[in-house]
Amino acid sequence: MEPGLSLGLSASSTAAPLSDTSVPWRFRHLKEEEEEDENNGETINFMDQRVKRKIEGHQQPCFPSKRVAMDSSVGWWNQPLEVADPEIFDIMEKEKGRQFKGIELIASENFVCRAVMEALGSHLSNKYSEGMPGAKYYTGNQYIDEIELLCCQRALSAFDLHPNNWGVNVQPYSCTSANFAVYTGILHPGDRIMGMDSASGGHLSHGYYTQGGKKVSAASIFFETLPYKVNPQSGYIDYDKLEEKAMDFRPKILICGGSSYPREWDYARFRQVADKCGAVLMCDMAHISGLVAAKEVVSPFDYCDIVTSTTHKSLRGPRGGIIFYRRGPKQRRQGFVLNHGDDSNYDFEEKINFALYPSLQGGPHNNHIAALAIALKQVATPEYKGYMQQVKRNAQALASALLRRNFRLVTGGTDNHLLLWDLTALGLIDRNYEKVCEACHITLNKCAIYGSISPGGVRIGTPAMTSRGCFEEDFETIADFLLRAAQITSMVQREHGKSCKDFLKGLENNKDISELRNRVESFSSQFAMPGFDT
Repeated sequence: MEPGLSLGLSASSTAAPLSDTSVPWRFRHLKEEEEEDENNGETINFMDQRVKRKIEGHQQPCFPSKRVAMDSSVGWWNQPLEVADPEIFDIMEKEKGRQFKGIELIASENFVCRAVMEALGSHLSNKYSEGMPGAKYYTGNQYIDEIELLCCQRALSAFDLHPNNWGVNVQPYSCTSANFAVYTGILHPGDRIMGMDSASGGHLSHGYYTQGGKKVSAASIFFETLPYKVNPQSGYIDYDKLEEKAMDFRPKILICGGSSYPREWDYARFRQVADKCGAVLMCDMAHISGLVAAKEVVSPFDYCDIVTSTTHKSLRGPRGGIIFYRRGPKQRRQGFVLNHGDDSNYDFEEKINFALYPSLQGGPHNNHIAALAIALKQVATPEYKGYMQQVKRNAQALASALLRRNFRLVTGGTDNHLLLWDLTALGLIDRNYEKVCEACHITLNKCAIYGSISPGGVRIGTPAMTSRGCFEEDFETIADFLLRAAQITSMVQREHGKSCKDFLKGLENNKDISELRNRVESFSSQFAMPGFDT
């Protein structure tokens, strides 16, 4: 080929003049393409990363006549699910019916909108995109990068965070993955972590081992963990004992946040303890992130160094995780501070991003990231704030209804979206009550109370049924259903015994359960189901 010609250029491209000796002739076409991109595109600055984004018109793609795939005779690639796999379709339809007819009170569950469902089931599942925006391992990710950058921008905006002070990673597959990425990024194996005891309302991903010493969670397997607990009389966190433990244990990460704590967190006190013992302060706000975004609870961002969350609980997004981390100049604080970074700047960003990829995860789930961006757009609306306010009002209404019936709640009430009902005073086994509720199409879950070894109550949340349109008076009705389920549990235990095997026999062909299930289905079927019709 002649030196004046270039490879891979369109007919309209002009070769670089031979007199340009700054670039070897065989690479001049690359330089020209780069210059052309610079003229026809834009470079955006996102979290101190310069990312090239090409500007193109919004023209409808014009596809020529399509060639037929080898296996097109069976037509599998364009068949709807009902035709392609009727067995799976039938099971999915049963699950759809269960969701529509039942009362969902599991505090960690919610119902997503149709737009989120559409993004999750989209062509974005087809693309591999390992790496951060602007630095993907594979090519063809220009639009995937646009989606991820937009998702990051919306995440910061939803929580009113400035990109000079906070960065965010939206690639974690779950909050457990997000938490472990934080540990991997800023700790060495064997370093110390302190979080709330799982039996007190914490989460397994913060560390958990049995009384016999068996390490259950990965956090406890690869790091040294020590829990703090709630006061056994009040159910509130004992901050004095927490501080005493932390000063002796000297964790490198101190975690606030849990999965079944119905009260506000004293982040200012946690900050004081973290500074005293030289720990990074991390919050796992998985359960309350929607309330935080709506400013209906105290924000951990005012005090913490790192904040993680799920994206599918009160945020009403797809199932996944997210990590926020401080960046830029450090805040001045009194007391000894762990040297995470140099004396003046945080260094979490590179460590956490590297821990996620390539250390722990492969390609991010692009369909999830797009769905999360959609959910975060909704989070920033006044309607969402109204939704979270109603979630709190409904939780307080349900708590008041149960207290009026002389039932005992851990801490005596709630400040957020969930409450803990102590069943031990009623002589009920929590797993038995859970089974009765399930048989009546009410889903909730047993949980530990007061830091006890075994569960002794149930956790009840209001986000899901609030998404379906329930108000305070509806939760008064739900309280009646819960009372009736408790009465049925008591009768079956009395007549058949409390052991699991004997108790389950007592549920077979039980007329009281059938009657309550009919009432529950009639009640629940009044309310719309986000995302689909039944």
